[in-house]
Amino acid sequence: MAALSQSDKIGGYTVQSLIKANHYTETYRVVDSDSRPFFLKLFILNNLPAKLMNSDTKCVREIEYCRQLKHRNIVSYVNDGAVDKESGSYQYYLTNYFAGAVLADRLHTQGTMSEEEALRTFRAILAGLQYMHAQATPICHNDITPANIVLNDAMDGEAVIIDLGHTCTPCAGIAEFDTNDLDVLYHAKETMVGIFDQQTDIFSACAVLYAMLTGVAPWQLDVASEGDYKERFKAMWQYRQTHPLEMPEGVSAKIKAILSEGLALKSSDRFKNVNDILAIVDDKQPAGGEQGGKRTDAGSSSMGDGGKREGSADGDDDLPIEIRKGGGNGFADIAGMQELKDYLTQKVIFMIQNKELAEQYRITPPNGMLLYGPPGCGKTFFAEKFAEETNFNFMLVKSSDIGSSLVHGTEAKIQKLFAKAEKNSPIVICFDEFDALVPVRGAHGSEYQSGEVNEFLAQMNNCAKKGIFIIATSNRPDKIDPAILRTGRIDKQVFVPLPDMEARKEMFKMYLAKRPTSEDINIDEYAAKTEGYIASDIAFIVNDAAMTAAFTRKPISHELMCTSLNNIKPSLQKEVIDEYSQIQNKMNGVQRRAIVQGL
Repeated sequence: MAALSQSDKIGGYTVQSLIKANHYTETYRVVDSDSRPFFLKLFILNNLPAKLMNSDTKCVREIEYCRQLKHRNIVSYVNDGAVDKESGSYQYYLTNYFAGAVLADRLHTQGTMSEEEALRTFRAILAGLQYMHAQATPICHNDITPANIVLNDAMDGEAVIIDLGHTCTPCAGIAEFDTNDLDVLYHAKETMVGIFDQQTDIFSACAVLYAMLTGVAPWQLDVASEGDYKERFKAMWQYRQTHPLEMPEGVSAKIKAILSEGLALKSSDRFKNVNDILAIVDDKQPAGGEQGGKRTDAGSSSMGDGGKREGSADGDDDLPIEIRKGGGNGFADIAGMQELKDYLTQKVIFMIQNKELAEQYRITPPNGMLLYGPPGCGKTFFAEKFAEETNFNFMLVKSSDIGSSLVHGTEAKIQKLFAKAEKNSPIVICFDEFDALVPVRGAHGSEYQSGEVNEFLAQMNNCAKKGIFIIATSNRPDKIDPAILRTGRIDKQVFVPLPDMEARKEMFKMYLAKRPTSEDINIDEYAAKTEGYIASDIAFIVNDAAMTAAFTRKPISHELMCTSLNNIKPSLQKEVIDEYSQIQNKMNGVQRRAIVQGL
């Protein structure tokens, strides 16, 4: 029986649900007085192994380590305390709550990562470990696996290390924690004899990199998940000795160098510290030869093309915007929203894909469109899938991508952007949060952006003739300079609404697909209970249930889904939804005026 029940109060926080538990710890989702969620880890002192307690301070060691660690790539400490109840004495601490996917779940549902995405995640893991290892007395995590990495939505999917249950200072033969729940697939040989240090953390991080690229651990072997760690690792070690590491196919010399040295069987052949790997990841130390191996002064840029980013024009370092090649599932990946998809197919896609027919009937192909509506309704995702549906290349541009501290620097970047797009046409350029890029000229606070707006106007004029189609997304289209929304620039204004019942059903199906689920899942019930929820709310509900299931290594159940539904309220209030109805009416008037002016 759990120590805490739903609605119990502890340290000013209210318990919402139990996430996982073992003999001496329980993890809960709790909320504060403002309904903000947190993780609370409760330690049952009566059952706590003595080695997990600091005998001098009488505080659980894990709590002390968590207090000490403050880094963006490590789970964030919030508060801690102690409480006595009739059932016994407890200590607890709180950390920030994540909206995002556990890496293990991400790999299970979406498959392997690209080298670029895997390196980005790997670098974030290394940054967290570098910080831990650099403490006055080094701290090691000791359990870096895909199950203990969260891709935090609030940080644009950046990796965060979680679960500090095995954290300690380096161990030279006697671990200060319970080792029997460790996953032997991600640990170095010396951990079998109780050695846990910086090098073993590095081995685990490199094993996670391998898993991101291949979908499996470096030496994938069915090993019992329970029982004595040393006995389980013996089978793993024998397998590694008789099976050389197979490099992932098609990876760069950089990846091969990292994996060869990071996963070497002998500790003497491995990286000694995180800085050595970061030097390769950040191209400060060239990778080894084509076969990977030791770091040398010889070698080439990991990009393999003289240092240019893939898809960049002329290697412009000041415009590092990725271009995604055409292809993909298109609108098939968008749940529901059939009326909107049909409208875009008939009014926009047909015309840009049939230029000769448009010329025959003297129809001017659309130049671009504005997708507007409440935040979280999937406007940017819709733009990406639109590009796939047309089989055009795709470029996502944010205000930070073209910002500059130099006089006229932003205008120059806008010119480069459109030149780059023309070289890679046919292409869709998606400008995210467009109102920040082209605010109404003369409005308070936009005095210094008139030149930038004028440059946009010049570049967007009839750019469809150059094979460029523009999609702008905005939560506040009424803040966009009206000249942008005229014929020959942004021709269409399309409202992206809240998902209806059928769309919500499709979203739940899509987000639950490829995840382990129990037979009692009820899509219709969840869709019926989420009227007024936006796409990101539904994704959060499923991810929240999936995270709890991943922590407990069990399928997503109806009970978990209902718990998440009860815990997560719609992010948009009724007043906000009503405001968007007024904005839609206003924008309909803007489009009618633009059509008249273009006649």
